Amino acid sequence: MLVSPSGPTKPERVARGVELLTGWGLRPVLAPNAYARQGYFAGADALRAADLNAAFADPEVRGILCTRGGYGAQRIVDDIDMAAVRCDPKVVAGFSDITALQLALWRGARLATVHGPGAAWLDARTPPVSGESLRAALMGTGPVVIKRVETEETAPVVVPGTATGPLIGGNLSLIVSSVGTPDFPDLRGAILLVEDVAEAPYKVDRMLTHLRRAGALDAVAGVAVGQFTDCADGWDVTVADVLAERLGGLGVPVLGGLPVGHGTGQLTVPVGTPATLDADAGVLTVSPGVT
Repeated sequence: MLVSPSGPTKPERVARGVELLTGWGLRPVLAPNAYARQGYFAGADALRAADLNAAFADPEVRGILCTRGGYGAQRIVDDIDMAAVRCDPKVVAGFSDITALQLALWRGARLATVHGPGAAWLDARTPPVSGESLRAALMGTGPVVIKRVETEETAPVVVPGTATGPLIGGNLSLIVSSVGTPDFPDLRGAILLVEDVAEAPYKVDRMLTHLRRAGALDAVAGVAVGQFTDCADGWDVTVADVLAERLGGLGVPVLGGLPVGHGTGQLTVPVGTPATLDADAGVLTVSPGVT
């Protein structure tokens, strides 16, 4: 089922997503309020929560794909019927603001989810390689392997070593916004995944410093750094500089240059499943989220 837990979506982009999913042999169905709009939300909080809960409760629904991010998921996560989620676990896919939903599902039901493009598909940003990556994560049974890309802005951010642990995280802004809430994950022994968009380097510095001061990064096993898209301002400090400085002192392996996030060619990874980060080889290997 295609749902819109956050911002309003564009029907023409969802139509392209439906075309793609149907081509994979899936039967995408729009939630009743998928095209709703109320300011910067995809409808009122109650409507967005109702669509999610209906999808979790319906035994015919085997996967929930969010149309897009935007803003709004945090406002409804406390209304999710976690008993229904635990009773009938389903695949949940999305990214950006959907990180708030994914963190809530991890906390409330230990549900592994999928960090990948929304169903409001944009071919210019998500070319065939992105579609194939999402299809493999949703429908495949093998591990997901993401390799470092030299041309990604975060590619210089590397601390050698190998780490294993559950891959947890997603959008950095949403991770930091969950500090102090029940949904903030226990990152001890985990590989933290971070990515973001349109955040100036000093803001990325502020967020990572917040996590460090809160003690959240004290016992992480490693950090997987995805795309930090359009994260530049007028200063001569780059976002890669900030990431290297703030993450480099943690004493754990760090691997940048992973094409996971808001950039062109975005790839898909499960979150909440066991992973191995090999910074020396430039590879992140994640166990499948669908079994």
